[in-house]
Amino acid sequence: MANHSSAKKRIRQTERRTEVNRHRVSAIRTGLRKVEEAIAGGDKGVAETAFRAAQPQLMSGVSKGVMHANTVSRKLSRLSKRIKGMAA
Repeated sequence: MANHSSAKKRIRQTERRTEVNRHRVSAIRTGLRKVEEAIAGGDKGVAETAFRAAQPQLMSGVSKGVMHANTVSRKLSRLSKRIKGMAA
């Protein structure tokens, strides 16, 4: 356990940041799941809407440092390709 006040403060700060980051990642995963479900459902319009809603969440995750930029770029690219390949 930490003995110095500064170390105790860092523990408190880390706990708060971890909680915020956990919430952000959870919201991102939910957005991705909605896109996946829409694609699986076969409705292109719903899939596009869900994709447009998920994009800002993912990019926000990159800017906040909870996800890597290349990971998000890859996910968006693959989802976009799958949506474009759907029958209208």
